[in-house]
Amino acid sequence: MSGHSKWSTIKHKKALLDAKRGKKFTKLIKEITVSARLGGGDPSGNPRLRLLLEKAKEINMPLENAQRAIKKGTGELPGQAYEAQTYEGYGPHNIAMMIDVLTDNKNKAIAELRHAFSRNGGRIAEAGAVGWMFQRAGIISGTGKTTEDTLLEHLLEYPIINLTVDSDAFEVIGEPKALEPVKEILTKQLGLHVDEAELGWEAQNKTALSQTHAEEVLTFLQTLEELEDVQNVYTNME
Repeated sequence: MSGHSKWSTIKHKKALLDAKRGKKFTKLIKEITVSARLGGGDPSGNPRLRLLLEKAKEINMPLENAQRAIKKGTGELPGQAYEAQTYEGYGPHNIAMMIDVLTDNKNKAIAELRHAFSRNGGRIAEAGAVGWMFQRAGIISGTGKTTEDTLLEHLLEYPIINLTVDSDAFEVIGEPKALEPVKEILTKQLGLHVDEAELGWEAQNKTALSQTHAEEVLTFLQTLEELEDVQNVYTNME
């Protein structure tokens, strides 16, 4: 269930997490607003919102910021109407990509994506051209001393797709329904620190690249993450 290579997914996830910290508040506020609009403003009845509020607390977002975002989502306060969209594409070296976007201007968002892809030897693909390579998944990454055997022992009863431990970093990928209970076990039973816990896309088959090519793809991913409307990017790079 592991993928041990110098350019494993876990390292890319950590690098991207660092790259997008500067825009974390803005991106998280958008997600909270949309989650409240779709699932209601009560965290007890909206698991996605509950996860987002936990994330907001972890990055020290002021409570009033999160509450304002919820009220904009439920219509109690005026606000922009963000639309969630997933785009598909091929990046440098033909790496498949799924790009989650939240935007109030879909034309602007796709124009910026097309520009970024064309400048870096990639292209936006038609819907379904890349999506069949991925499955929806709960993705948890973080740090702490553990082993694959320890994780497996504690997570045997859950539908885990893949897990990786590399030095003091780990990533656990499971079916969406496992996201919350697995996070609880990792933090409360194993004492690990969770950096990210999100619903995302996991490639069903991975493509290995050379170190040089992997660095080029990583640079492109960081470029995408810097775009205002891009929330997350997922690839099939090993």
